[in-house]
Amino acid sequence: MSDELIPKVKQMIIDALRIEGMSADEIDSDAPLFGEGLGLDSIDALQLVVAMEKEFGAVVPDAATGTKVFASVRAMAAYISDNQK
Repeated sequence: MSDELIPKVKQMIIDALRIEGMSADEIDSDAPLFGEGLGLDSIDALQLVVAMEKEFGAVVPDAATGTKVFASVRAMAAYISDNQK
């Protein structure tokens, strides 16, 4: 189920963070989102929390959960799949 969400999650990341010049296909599903992967920062994380809740109804309750959820696109998709409302 979560594999079906991966393209939607990638597009949500591009839209929420207004990443120009990048397509969903260019985002590695297993690469880290922070640091060496996409290079996101804490402000990006907040924007993704809001976008996930708005688009999928999945709430990230705390920072510890967020660390696991935002490990990669695949981790986000799995979390959304398990917590979507």
